[in-house]
Amino acid sequence: MKRERNGGIWDFEHGIVPATGGQDLILGLDGGTTSTVCISMPIFPFTNGSLPPDPPPVIARAVAGCSNHNSVGETAARETLEQVMADALSQSSSTRSSVRAVCLAVSGVNHPTDQQRILNWLRAIFPKDVKCFVHNDAVAAMASGTMGKLHGCVLIAGTGTITYGYTEDGREARAAGAGPVLGDWGSGYGIAAMALTAVIRAYDGRGPQTMLTSNILKELQLSSPDELIGWTYADPSWARIAALVPVVVLCAESGDEVANGILLDAVDELAQSVKAVVLKLGLCGQDGKEECPLVMVGGVLEANRKWDIGKEVISRVSKEFPKMHPIRPKVEPAVGAALLAWNFLKEESRQEAFGS
Repeated sequence: MKRERNGGIWDFEHGIVPATGGQDLILGLDGGTTSTVCISMPIFPFTNGSLPPDPPPVIARAVAGCSNHNSVGETAARETLEQVMADALSQSSSTRSSVRAVCLAVSGVNHPTDQQRILNWLRAIFPKDVKCFVHNDAVAAMASGTMGKLHGCVLIAGTGTITYGYTEDGREARAAGAGPVLGDWGSGYGIAAMALTAVIRAYDGRGPQTMLTSNILKELQLSSPDELIGWTYADPSWARIAALVPVVVLCAESGDEVANGILLDAVDELAQSVKAVVLKLGLCGQDGKEECPLVMVGGVLEANRKWDIGKEVISRVSKEFPKMHPIRPKVEPAVGAALLAWNFLKEESRQEAFGS
């Protein structure tokens, strides 16, 4: 078996006796700025026209922290990825020898060099015959809504935000997703950062008074806006800031104009990202009237509030692309990552059968 390191992460394998004719597995991993999820899924049959079961069976699910190397650094990110994969296999009572394919979809994979670096590292962990894939987390999000098919547009708005698009002939494009320093406006971080800024501006007398002041101070158990400076820079992690989004939504629902304006700006930013990707790839045709799926993923887009950011984004997008239909995935992105790997194995099996 491949390397043994990282404080005995794989020690559990010594106590597992591989079963003769045991079940082959796929590992699907969704790594984000807030959390990382890895699931193990059995390989179901490859038959002509076969589709994955709905919902796909999940044998085990493991959760860990942030695995975005831009946020926590390369070493910490890799340790998180390796630990969560080991945990998923341990819960499955399986070892790496049972794995047929691994698909990692991780935020922060923004360039082919990122992809290749993680791919090389991943191949050093698993046996040589294991198929390994590395993508941005947007790919898994798309697959979670389309059951493993890459075609259409996906909008992710959680702690961060990114929009990706894919054509059936393999072209792809993206918008946003450059991180908070370069303006992930429309994300949870972007919304909360604008709210914190509004509180400071109101306190200074540079901006209008807002309910955000009292509500955010209450949420953070602070007594004065000037304490926000110390709170923010004591731990300026993206997820910690983004956790204030529900407070902003609550204030907007209560009629606060400043909070309402922040959410409207977020809606505009998210809709513009979708529009940019659709136009780059021509996903809705030259006249904008062709059908195209829009997979919507992330806490900011959850349809469980009176002030529904996701619904407002759909309304904006539909004005220009009336046949773009939103999809709220029934399965989580980690399952989408596993389905991507399954589809690859299915296509490989089809080609081998055709070649024979």
